[in-house]
Amino acid sequence: MNRPVVRIPLRLTGARSVWKWIKWLLIAAFLVVLVIGARFAQIEIETSRLQARYLSELTRDIAFTAADGPSNSIRFPSGGPYDERLGYAWLPSFEQRLTERGFAVATQARDSEKMLSLADEGLFLPYEEKDQAGLRLFDASGTPLFGASYPARIYTEFDEIPPLVVDSLLFIEDRNLLNADQPNRNPALDWGRFSRALVDQGVRVFDRHQQTPGGSTLATQIEKFRHSPDGKTGTPMEKLRQIASASVRAYLDGPQTLPARRQIVVHYLNSVPLSAKAGVGEINGIGDGLAAWYGRDFDEVNRILRAPVTEDTLGEQALAFREVLSLMIAQRAPSYFLRSGNAELGRLTDSYLRLLAGGGIISASLRDAALAASLQLDRTRVIHPPMSYVSRKAVMSLRAQLLSALGVRNFYDLDRLDVTVRATLDDAVQQVVSARLASAGTRDGASAAGLYGFEMLRTHDDPSKIAYSFTLFERRGTENVLRVQTDSLNQPFDVNQGARLNLGSTAKLRTVITYLQIMTQLHERYASLSAAQLRAVKPERQDALTRWAVDYLAHTSDRSLQSMLAAAIERKYSANPGETFFTGGGAQTFNNFESSDNSQILTVHRAFQHSVNLVFVRLMRDIVHYETLQVAGPTSQWLDDPASRHVYLTRFADQESQVYMKRFYTKYQGKTPDDALALLLRNVRKSPPKIATVLRSVAPDEPQAWFDVQMRAALKKTPAASLSDDDLAKLYAKYGIDRFNLNDRGYISSVHPLELWTLNYLRSHPAAKLDELLDASRPARTDAYSWLFKTRYHATQDRRIRRMVELQAYAVIGRSWRELGYPFATLTPSYATAIGASGDRPAALAQLIGLIANGGNKVPTHSIAELEFAKGTPYETRFTHASIAPQTTLPPEVVDIVHGLLRDVVTGGTAKRLAQGMTFPNGRTLEVYGKTGTGDQRFNVFARGARLIESRKVNRSATFVFVIGDRFYGSLTAWVHEPYAARYDFTSALAVQLLKSLAPALQPLLALPSDKGEAAKVTVRTDQ
Repeated sequence: MNRPVVRIPLRLTGARSVWKWIKWLLIAAFLVVLVIGARFAQIEIETSRLQARYLSELTRDIAFTAADGPSNSIRFPSGGPYDERLGYAWLPSFEQRLTERGFAVATQARDSEKMLSLADEGLFLPYEEKDQAGLRLFDASGTPLFGASYPARIYTEFDEIPPLVVDSLLFIEDRNLLNADQPNRNPALDWGRFSRALVDQGVRVFDRHQQTPGGSTLATQIEKFRHSPDGKTGTPMEKLRQIASASVRAYLDGPQTLPARRQIVVHYLNSVPLSAKAGVGEINGIGDGLAAWYGRDFDEVNRILRAPVTEDTLGEQALAFREVLSLMIAQRAPSYFLRSGNAELGRLTDSYLRLLAGGGIISASLRDAALAASLQLDRTRVIHPPMSYVSRKAVMSLRAQLLSALGVRNFYDLDRLDVTVRATLDDAVQQVVSARLASAGTRDGASAAGLYGFEMLRTHDDPSKIAYSFTLFERRGTENVLRVQTDSLNQPFDVNQGARLNLGSTAKLRTVITYLQIMTQLHERYASLSAAQLRAVKPERQDALTRWAVDYLAHTSDRSLQSMLAAAIERKYSANPGETFFTGGGAQTFNNFESSDNSQILTVHRAFQHSVNLVFVRLMRDIVHYETLQVAGPTSQWLDDPASRHVYLTRFADQESQVYMKRFYTKYQGKTPDDALALLLRNVRKSPPKIATVLRSVAPDEPQAWFDVQMRAALKKTPAASLSDDDLAKLYAKYGIDRFNLNDRGYISSVHPLELWTLNYLRSHPAAKLDELLDASRPARTDAYSWLFKTRYHATQDRRIRRMVELQAYAVIGRSWRELGYPFATLTPSYATAIGASGDRPAALAQLIGLIANGGNKVPTHSIAELEFAKGTPYETRFTHASIAPQTTLPPEVVDIVHGLLRDVVTGGTAKRLAQGMTFPNGRTLEVYGKTGTGDQRFNVFARGARLIESRKVNRSATFVFVIGDRFYGSLTAWVHEPYAARYDFTSALAVQLLKSLAPALQPLLALPSDKGEAAKVTVRTDQ
């Protein structure tokens, strides 16, 4: 027998059994591992133990601290509604702008390495975020000036929320969030909702109609509408970013998350977005939502919902609950539900009321009562009650400065920033001064202040029509700080910084400084020359200033600048008003304020002390002549040279033609062609040639029929109304646009040729902008002024050329004034600028006299001492002013002379009411010096031949710019506008007397020794 043949299949059969057993054993092992893994996953899902352990360990190293100076370990958010609204995302740009304005980072947050790494990995920074923030503005002592809180109504802690609200929110959004038996629960993940959301998203790939309810928890929803771009989940990666960020945030205080989960409920209710409303703006949080959309008091609603339910309270509790519930639901699509989708919101609210009752959250009686209640959404614009502008003027000014400094678009955005600002104002003194100014507007108050009397108010004057403004600065170390700024005008208009007033004699201060600066230049140029060299200098005939300087230096033994300036202010001028001055493009005459000055010849010194107009008009003429020679050279260089004449005439033609083009553009912009034509024809003499020329110039392509209709309509009720068709045809052919040039057509029609061109251009380019019009009109403007270049108009050319050269001189003077704080871009090119024709502002004049008080050194002027952004966050940044070295603007010799002039104004001039200084109730007296100014601005209408046919007083003003003691300076202005201005004839004596009467109000500030004047720094938290 051959047995091996039998054994082989037996061995094979045994092997197969072993491998089969092993295979099943492996399968069983895999299944066991899978079951264990599933159970392990189930336990982790239910308890979050591993997540709690890992993330709590991770968060131990998450921290931030604030330290001195700029930080190199800080990460700012890139966007998100919350980060943009509170200004965190804009802090880098704020820092750049503030640095450019003289601020420096005093302290800034340092984020830990772990926090930085999380930010670099794309997570939102984990920290305890603020539910409420806004602009906080304090004065120098820490007194609140302004406070904004957004949202305005919040829950500050979990226990403030009615349990009914908490239970309903959790039932709708996250039922297991506050389970006490899951102490380590990760609130960022609800695995059931998350998995269903994934499945629904997968189905949506094949069925776009598949609904995809969100898988977000309350924690991830907060991350979404606070930090995700536009408050939305745009991509799956953004959702993972929200989950990861919320997870890390939940374990900041350790593995036990119940306190954090309770706080999530608070954060959600405080910041859920609920659309926007006119008059309110963006609405966030249930509290503001109840106020905006239902007109309900937040505290009252909470009281109702916390109270026990009784038969008497069921109705009001049902309504309150229905309103709160509707807002919880509306957050899913707030702009829809709270506007056009009100009916759908009501149906969804009814549905949830039934579900809440079915889930045992509310009683059946509350459900039924709430179903019967009716929602009354208030969609009307919120009208804010009027407030006193006087009390808010300084705050509005500070907020406006913040707008400019930060580059924020509007007050709405500014007030929502998480920032605390410390101003330099002294609010206590400001309030008293404001009250005094307001009192001066009453008869009793004006009388108590001593405002009735010579050159002030007459007994029949009504003081209530006069507005007063007051600004006071303090010199503190290497800077000037604003201490008081107020006015009595109960309007948004700010007299201090917004009024352009013709302040008369205060312009003399700017003029005399310019005069002394020129004398300083002449001293530098000629003081080193010998007497023989000086005799060789031959100044131009019209250059009186250089002639005097050369003559003075040639005959004096003391060539010091101080002596020359002292001699310069003793130069004499006539005060005679009988001369006609060719300035400002025409002939002008001027008057003195006091007729007794008319026959005098006065020094600059005495004319400044008593504010004599004609002396300063003649002084300005000398200044203009001097600057003309500096910028254009002798007259022969620009009047006798053909090339120079052509350049100046071309420049004149271009400038003047642009003035006309802007005027015509403004007149006809936005009007239909027919309306524009009718407006032009209204002032054209009704003769056939003139009307025909206008029609053929404005609308050259219109047919004969249109022309005939327009001609008959324009000539109706005139002798030419019966023109025949043949007559009209001849006119149509004779006055065609190709028959006459532009100037001839203007002459025939008695219409400015550029006005004809403008209407023609706008007829075919109705949407043209001004720049386009100016560019297209260049050839026409050149043609319109071609007559000016003809030889026979030589005298006319000379006047235009002199005018252009004079404008260059005023441009130089204007630059000099602006370097000393003049607030406007240009001067009125007339000698009248020396007596106030160019206008000024009280705040700018205060800056000018502050420059004198500072010895001619320009130092920074501040009204904002400190800005602190994002207090208590990883973005915390505090700004203070950087130390800047004073900039010498005026030589000390000039300053000394001006000091003397200003003192003489007070001791024996127009401000002599303060000759004895300012005496305070405590007996202390401080010296005062300054300059007065009276403005009487009129609107004059002249007929042909310069005959005055109307003179209307537009406003009257009186100003005193002053220095008190060695630290304080400012300005006080009285101002009255038409139609009341004509009733008053007060002078600057009114402002001087009012300042004198303010001594008791200013004593707490001015009577302090300098070492007590430093404002104390305050630390104020902005979070609630």
